Amino acid sequence: MLMERGISLERAISFVQSEKKNLSLESIHLDNAYGRILAKSLESKVDDPRFHNSAMDGWAVREEDCLENKKTILKIVGVSEAGSNKNFQIGAKEACKIMTGAPIPLGADAIVMIEDSEIDNNNVIISGPARKTYIRRKGENISKGEEILSRGHFMDASSISLAATMGYEYIEVFCKPVVGVISTGNELVMPGKELNESQIYESNSFGIAALVKSVGGESIRYETVSDSLDKLRDTLNQASEDCDLILTSGGVSMGDFDFVRKLMELEGEIYFWKIKMRPGGPPLFGKWNKTPILGLPGNPVSSHLVFSMLICPWFTASFETNENSKPTLGRKVRVKMLNEVKGAPEKLCLRRIKITNSPDGLVATTHTHQGSGNIHSMVKHNGFTLLPPDTDGKIGDMIDAFWLN
Repeated sequence: MLMERGISLERAISFVQSEKKNLSLESIHLDNAYGRILAKSLESKVDDPRFHNSAMDGWAVREEDCLENKKTILKIVGVSEAGSNKNFQIGAKEACKIMTGAPIPLGADAIVMIEDSEIDNNNVIISGPARKTYIRRKGENISKGEEILSRGHFMDASSISLAATMGYEYIEVFCKPVVGVISTGNELVMPGKELNESQIYESNSFGIAALVKSVGGESIRYETVSDSLDKLRDTLNQASEDCDLILTSGGVSMGDFDFVRKLMELEGEIYFWKIKMRPGGPPLFGKWNKTPILGLPGNPVSSHLVFSMLICPWFTASFETNENSKPTLGRKVRVKMLNEVKGAPEKLCLRRIKITNSPDGLVATTHTHQGSGNIHSMVKHNGFTLLPPDTDGKIGDMIDAFWLN
């Protein structure tokens, strides 16, 4: 395949998604289901509620026996408790005390709140309304056999509770894609170690690994590779055996020591190099030993933004979901600019912005300088512009933006 150069973001996404991973499935316990992607749709094994039951503590009565605005005396026939197999039946002028979630006795069609009653020996004096709406009807939430959670669904806390409600202890999910993260550069030193005057702390691999986890993957951070073709080759060979996708950081631009690009040109397979986006223009994508590899820029902001725009689509394709499905890093929105932001000639421009709600809708401001090496700008802001090529964002303009979670 001939390498393409300086392509559009849309073209780059199509390349990346063409190398999606066909993920295996695994059965997991609900205790381990948070954040996983459902691989097999779930049909409810039961009705929910399973039987008519009370929505509150009170008295199960016949509505016709309880007159509005008048006290009514009813004979107590028993107590219906949640989880009890004991069945009750009431007739005219009778009541059964009932607990929240307990089955409705035969003959009862309404509930009186416990606060609207007073016990007098074997009778109860009703002083409030009897409501049919206080009864939860069998199957009003879910019917047995109904498909409720579909393939591709993100299992959050509510979804896990719902799966349990439907009778599932184990569910089928997609296996997590394994992503190798490799930082490159002679100047990089692990945090916590002493620096000399020409060194900096290695940070990209930590942030990229966290991004992988946030979109449903499992990361392997490899030891930082110095600017050496042999060391880089060995690390890429190992990562291609361990991982479904390889992400490198740095070494993809035009410099003499940009060894990721050089090694890929010599021994790998490159689909494209450089995209029409700023920041984040020089990424490289291809294959190393049949494993897809994306070379991210070394500047931390660029690496985060390229991940958002290119790697997230790889995950959605592998999970067989779409860009609006969880897990996602955020969502596209329209915002009103309260500051001016510069666009980029012939390139999609991703300026960091802070998006907030206002009475007039979503508004956006800027709070730090926009250098691609300034990771602080990603912390101080919660989104970025999606300015079309050759387009500035002026005060008052409505523009497209990406609002990070």
